[in-house]
Amino acid sequence: MDNTLVDKTFRDRECNIVIAQAPNPPLIVWIVSSLLSLVFTAGTVHTVLDVIATGSLFTWACLEIFDGVNYFRRGLGLVVLIGLIALKVQYS
Repeated sequence: MDNTLVDKTFRDRECNIVIAQAPNPPLIVWIVSSLLSLVFTAGTVHTVLDVIATGSLFTWACLEIFDGVNYFRRGLGLVVLIGLIALKVQYS
């Protein structure tokens, strides 16, 4: 198989095209804590859920950047990390 930029961008080591994957634990924690923060909209519980959501999304993004299966997934992790930082800086 050719090792072109398109192959490196969208294929994994087994030559499968990978754009989306099943959620890994940090992404599941982010989803659950984000949904719960919509229920608990104020107070300490909301603050704790926001910290958990931010930390788990940060962890997911870093895992994708350094251990993503292809360039697309690594780029996605970088975009999410930059967006997360920009969002937190904007609201601080």
